[in-house]
Amino acid sequence: MNPAFSPPPELESSVMQPAAHSSALQTLVLASASPRRRELLEQIGVQFEVIVHDVDETRLSAEPAYDYVCRLAQAKAAAVESVEKEAAGRPVLGADTIVVVENQVLGKPQDAADAERMLKLLSGCEHRVISAVCVMQRERCGVRVSTTKVRFRVLSQQDIDAYWQSGEPLGKAGGYAVQGLGALFINYLEGSYSGVVGLPLFETAELLREFSVPTALSSSARLFADAPSAETGAN
Repeated sequence: MNPAFSPPPELESSVMQPAAHSSALQTLVLASASPRRRELLEQIGVQFEVIVHDVDETRLSAEPAYDYVCRLAQAKAAAVESVEKEAAGRPVLGADTIVVVENQVLGKPQDAADAERMLKLLSGCEHRVISAVCVMQRERCGVRVSTTKVRFRVLSQQDIDAYWQSGEPLGKAGGYAVQGLGALFINYLEGSYSGVVGLPLFETAELLREFSVPTALSSSARLFADAPSAETGAN
């Protein structure tokens, strides 16, 4: 395992240096330009600011897929968190998603030929989508991982050509989007739908809770707790 990342590879969901709970609620910095991750955080009512720094996403020689996706999520968060004037002591969330089929890691297609290669590998086969999410705040760091099994129906050349023409494969790990036209290819999914989209919400919410970042439900719970009861309210 790469020394930059410490969670044991045998765990599908793990935490580095579990964070102590804090009573002060905090806003989040999202270290991702992905519109899908923004939409997913908005879906669960998280208030955040987007700040992104580029990181080298080159996979290390013989690096296991699990270690690779975790390292990138951590690197994306660290690139922003290390700039004090930007992070300002706030928790920073980084995430990464990869597709793994037949021991091959599929990133984002570079062109039509690359997208065709990926879709042919996925055609009629089961693959794994591994999404890692990392939250950093000064010396604290938490990482969670979601692994989802996805199976494609057999794709024809016409399917592949039409899908490329739609423009959807660009910028998507594995060359497809489960939340878009790519859903027409999927006949089985076991695990986290949001993880396949790009941010596993269950694992993300667990981390946010540890770093005292409220979601819509936790905010509602505070509002209900602070509201006067029928017995104590004003007459």
